[in-house]
Amino acid sequence: MAMATAAGALGPYTRADLEHTPDDGRRYELIDGYLYVSAAPGRVHQRAVTTLVGLMLKACPPEFEVLCGPFAVALSEHTEIQPDVLVGRRTDFTEREIVTPALIVEVLSPRTRMVDTHIKRARLERAGIRSYWIVDPVARPAEASLVVWELANDGAYHQVAKAVGDQPFVAERPFAMTVVPADLVR
Repeated sequence: MAMATAAGALGPYTRADLEHTPDDGRRYELIDGYLYVSAAPGRVHQRAVTTLVGLMLKACPPEFEVLCGPFAVALSEHTEIQPDVLVGRRTDFTEREIVTPALIVEVLSPRTRMVDTHIKRARLERAGIRSYWIVDPVARPAEASLVVWELANDGAYHQVAKAVGDQPFVAERPFAMTVVPADLVR
C-alpha cells in the first residue's frame, strides 16, 4: 500500500525536500505537502505501461512527447508527482520536469489504487490538467479497464469513457489513437 507520511511538526514537505529522498527504487511523490512512497511496480503493471507507451509513440505527432515514469510533474512548491505515463507538448518540457502536461496516465496497482483514483485525481483536477486516464491492469485481459477523465468547462473532471476488456477506446486528446485495455496486459 502506498504510504502517506504526514508532514507533522516539520510542516508540509516541499519539492526541495524530495532532493533528499534515497535512490532506493521506490517512487516518492508529493501531493499538497504530504509524501507518498510506493514500491516498485509488478510485472503486469509494467507490461501495461510499456505497451501503452508503444501505442502512444506510434500515434504521437511531432509537437508532442510521450514519456514513461518516473518523470517529474511539478504542480506547485508542495506537489510533484511522477506518473506512469505522461504526454506533453515538447515545448513544455525541461530536462527535469513538466508543469502543464496534456495527459497523465496512471496504471493501478494494489498499493497505489486509492491514491491514484482519489487523491491524485482531485489534485490534477485542481491543477487544470486536461486529461487523466486510469488503467486497471487486472491479470485477466477480459477484465482490464481504462477510465478516461476530461476537464470540462466547469473546471471539474467528467468521466467521458470507460473501456473494458476488448472494447476499444478511441482517443481524440491529446492526439488520435485507439486503446484496447485487454491488449495492454496480454
